[in-house]
Amino acid sequence: MPESRDKVTRFASDLVDSAAAEGARSSRSARQQLDHWVRLGRAVSNTSSAARHRVEAALTGQLPTADLTGEEGVTFNAEVTAAIEEDLAASHYGQVLAAEGVTTVALDENGRLVEYAPDGSTTPLSAA
Repeated sequence: MPESRDKVTRFASDLVDSAAAEGARSSRSARQQLDHWVRLGRAVSNTSSAARHRVEAALTGQLPTADLTGEEGVTFNAEVTAAIEEDLAASHYGQVLAAEGVTTVALDENGRLVEYAPDGSTTPLSAA
């Protein structure tokens, strides 16, 4: 039997943090919890049942969400939540707002509050 080897991949830090917390409750490491979640998600995604088709129809707007069963609604909500989280992780709202001339305030990589001007300049904000 060929040897199975892990491949290096990156996960969003919020997923790793959540996996560490959930894994501790389930006696799993963060990596084991991520593996568990991925396998569970793969199994759900690969299910080609009538219920899965109904959820997909609701996701595309072809079926009213009110017509979903309770279990289908849970799957629908999980799909929507995952899509929103993926979009948020890939979006750069500071850049979008700067292009529109909006000044923003956010934490920098060191956890300090910084004002970001549309021209690219930054001003550290003091806590005083």
